[in-house]
Amino acid sequence: MRIILLGAPGAGKGTQAKLICEKYNITHLSTGDIFRMNIKNKTTLGVQAKEYIDKGQLVPDALTIQVVEDRLIKEDCKNGFLLDGFPRTVFQAEELNKFLQSTNNTLDVVLLIDVPNEFILERNVGRRICSSCGRSYHIKFNPPEKLGICDFCGDKLIQRNDDNEETVKERLTVYKNHTHPLIDYYWTNHCLSTVDGRDDILTVSKNIFSALDT
Repeated sequence: MRIILLGAPGAGKGTQAKLICEKYNITHLSTGDIFRMNIKNKTTLGVQAKEYIDKGQLVPDALTIQVVEDRLIKEDCKNGFLLDGFPRTVFQAEELNKFLQSTNNTLDVVLLIDVPNEFILERNVGRRICSSCGRSYHIKFNPPEKLGICDFCGDKLIQRNDDNEETVKERLTVYKNHTHPLIDYYWTNHCLSTVDGRDDILTVSKNIFSALDT
């Protein structure tokens, strides 16, 4: 099974990607992980990407596409894969489609975890993390027994810097301007399946499995 996973930042893609890959025995491909692997191994592509990353610049589309394509030809992707974080633009999607056609492969489904912005904002801004053990809470959906204190180790709960309202809104704006057009692209190409991401993790995964097995 070959899957692309779409969704706004905070929609729960990371959690669901793991569950999907475990159920269908396919490889989870995160662009961040692919870049880190290439940089760590000092591959030619990794060295090129590192030059941009070290300068705080976005890795160009052409290089990003090349890095992903190089990963897709590895042995562990023959049984299937889930792409998380790629493509980010319609151009990348078109190039991916050309590559898959050249290798006699096609996408089985593009899965969108759909969550309204206001829900994502509430989910992220209300999140709290234990400063010691890393356990996650939410002031509304999963509060600790004692305000601001971890139930497990008794240490202080903190709000991550990137979970403040301004940063979350900025991430959602970037997503809307650059990545959201992919939804229209894949909808037009008749391979988009949408799942409501507002439910609890198990309910969302159950609905995802139902969509994938259809």
